[in-house]
Amino acid sequence: MANLTNKTALVTGASRGIGAAIAKRLAADGASVAITYSKGAAAAAQVVKDIEGAGGKAIAIQADATDAKAVNAAVEQVAKTFGRLDILVNNAGTAIPKPFEEATLDELDTVIDINLRGVFIATQAALKHLPDGSRIINIGSCVGERNMTPGLAAYAATKGAVKMFTQGLSREVGSRGITVNNIQPGPIDTDLNPAEGDWATPQIANTALKRYGQVADVAAMVAFVAGPEAGYITGASLTVDGGTNA
Repeated sequence: MANLTNKTALVTGASRGIGAAIAKRLAADGASVAITYSKGAAAAAQVVKDIEGAGGKAIAIQADATDAKAVNAAVEQVAKTFGRLDILVNNAGTAIPKPFEEATLDELDTVIDINLRGVFIATQAALKHLPDGSRIINIGSCVGERNMTPGLAAYAATKGAVKMFTQGLSREVGSRGITVNNIQPGPIDTDLNPAEGDWATPQIANTALKRYGQVADVAAMVAFVAGPEAGYITGASLTVDGGTNA
């Protein structure tokens, strides 16, 4: 499926996990792909190597999602390298699971800065380059709509904010044919949230399918929303959660 031929995508925070899977899937669908990362240069380089090994085009740029100067420079580099930017995937995010009462202000600031402020920064930077008919895709969370997992109060609040930002921005850029959508993963098997252990048990119990999802499940939804068949979907929150919110 070469639905994204001649398109360029930027995926933030994509050196591993869901972001890496999204980058690889968009490349497989024909897009040239740029990824950003804050740490883990070797992992980011491996994502690029994997994409190039499969015949795609990719670059990795070090840019912390909370560093406006670095993110703006990264966007400019993408546009200069590939000559265009058509798809922005705001994937960079973090969670610090613990009871809210025990969270430090620094931890709360970190979650807000990466999950919400980072989305604002990258989106503003990208909008300077995105042509009519392009795509903005935010990676939210099913807990941004319905949170049944203790320890994620602050995280859920930031993802709820991403949902509302998606809806609001979709109306601002809709006249240009730019779609803005929010993909909401549930429990997905990654290094940060492995499908085993005590932390996984309550998450699996909350799903209808009684299992974790895979990063490819989220990447497939992103690829669909990025493609031409999703041109009339905007302002939507699309949940990939195994029935967690059913």
